[in-house]
Order: sequence, then structure tokens, then C-alpha cells
Amino acid sequence: MSLKILVVVPCGSSKIWSKFPESKATRADEVYIGPSFKVNRGFAQKFADKWVILSAKYGFIEPSFVIPENYDVSFNDPATNPISLNELKAQAKEKGLENYDVVIALGGKNYTEIVKEVLMRNAKVIAPTEGLPIGKAMGLIKFLTKLDKTQMLKKII
Repeated sequence: MSLKILVVVPCGSSKIWSKFPESKATRADEVYIGPSFKVNRGFAQKFADKWVILSAKYGFIEPSFVIPENYDVSFNDPATNPISLNELKAQAKEKGLENYDVVIALGGKNYTEIVKEVLMRNAKVIAPTEGLPIGKAMGLIKFLTKLDKTQMLKKII
């Protein structure tokens, strides 16, 4: 039996509007333009049966979700009013994110801990980049992306 894999990619603070202010509403997978997001997106596109982006404003969003305009919301700054854990749990249930054998949570500790809190009851949550400096995290994801699915899983499980 093959494992069903969900990959959760963190959004990024670097968005298309910072480079192209005239941009209109844009798909989520094209909104975040930072190098870390691009590396994580490549990993998700290669290995995930499904992948979603974790946005502090919108929660778990599909890559095709259209973001209407620039925003600045962070899980690290409660004053920006990020989405709550209860809202994320409701989204996870509604979107069927609880129906995966393995959840690979990419990003730093703040994002991976949220994913664990929301999804760990029903799946094995793996956070291969948790606690790593951004450069090492990107290097690890680039390395893993070069492997096949079986090799990648052996390295992180």
C-alpha cells in the first residue's frame, strides 16, 4: 500500500505585489515569490498527493486559491490577527486534510508546530526543516527533491 502524502508549505512575506505593485488578484502558488517558497513548492509538486499553503491570513489554502490583494499577517504577531487554531482545525476537517497517512510540514518551528497541533491526531506529521536555519532548510529540501519518493521518505521518516 502506498502512503498518501500531504505537504504543507508555509506562505512567505515576499509577495508578488512587492515586485509588481500593479498586480491584480493572483493564484496563491504565484503570490509568494521568495526563494524558500519556490524550493518548498518544488518539493510539494514532486512528492505530494496533495499540497496546501499555510497562510496566517487565510489558513490552509489550495495552490489555485486566488488572493485578492497584498496583506501582512503573521503567526508571530498576534496584533495582525492571524487565523486561529480552531479555524485551522475546522478547515482541515472541511478540506479532508485529516485523511492522509503522512503530513510533511515544511518551514520553521512556528509553522510546523501549528501543523502538528492541527493534524497530528490523524496522521504522522514530519517536519524535516524544523529548527534549521533558512539556508540549511533550503539545502535539505533541494537535496530531498533530487531523490525519488522512496528515497526521500527513507531520509525523513
